[in-house]
Amino acid sequence: MKYYSYDEFVRDTKQLVKDSGIFEADTLLAIARGGLTLGHAYAHAVDNRNLFAINSILYERDKKGASCEIFNMPELKDAKKVLILDDIVDSGQTIKEVLALLQKCFPDIEFKIASLFYKPTAVIQPDFAVHEAQEWIEFFWEKDFLEQNDSDSRV
Repeated sequence: MKYYSYDEFVRDTKQLVKDSGIFEADTLLAIARGGLTLGHAYAHAVDNRNLFAINSILYERDKKGASCEIFNMPELKDAKKVLILDDIVDSGQTIKEVLALLQKCFPDIEFKIASLFYKPTAVIQPDFAVHEAQEWIEFFWEKDFLEQNDSDSRV
């Protein structure tokens, strides 16, 4: 397992912004939950307030489910170019299903995919990515908040 720190995230987000800037997205769409931290940072980096989220559930921690549930579809009728952001394209099943649904609902929009990590074995590859995943990634936004002692209080 590889721990992915905040400092690595900042460096890699800057690289992803640089690499994907050629697409000139007018709208950003983060896949919740994994893509939310990236979506927020990316939107600030490019000064774009057209940031939306869509929910999908395929993994529960490190366990893959049997099917992908997609909900909270945003209204993208004014968008022309949408960059879909996620932390990792692992099997690719989630992003493939999300993209298919988005293309069905919004056939006139151009969609591209950006992620921090990808696996070359995924059924779909991101258009922009920073690292090939060599092992399971423990992202700071998951690891640092999930490992709490019983005595810790939750807000």
